[in-house]
Amino acid sequence: MRVTISRKAHFNAAHRLYRKDWSFEKNESIFGKCNNLNFHGHNYELTVSVTGAINPDTGYVMDIKELSDIILEEVEQKFDHKNLNLDVQEFHDLNPTAENIVVVIWNKIRTRIKPEFDLEVVLYETPRNFVTYKGE
Repeated sequence: MRVTISRKAHFNAAHRLYRKDWSFEKNESIFGKCNNLNFHGHNYELTVSVTGAINPDTGYVMDIKELSDIILEEVEQKFDHKNLNLDVQEFHDLNPTAENIVVVIWNKIRTRIKPEFDLEVVLYETPRNFVTYKGE
């Protein structure tokens, strides 16, 4: 029997969507207001889900406190109140779209989760715009 546990978290961050190798006009036509030279921010919401077998000794898939600590250390402390383009190493040469952010977060958390567990990360950029990554 496999069960999924989930933990929600959030962080606030600024970013600018653009490609350094494109002209301002091309960036503007592709990314619109998200190409703001002075950046713009989001109140990101995050749901991290881990699926695995229930440990018969503890009754847990994994300790939710451990998952909470991993999210705090790997995501909240590194991304919260940061400019993703300037302050987060992974985005120095990677456009911080929601799609790229969710993959970066998944990769950071994956290194801390046992390999026998499945991992899914859902990132809400706005209440209506969200992305999901399962490591595929």
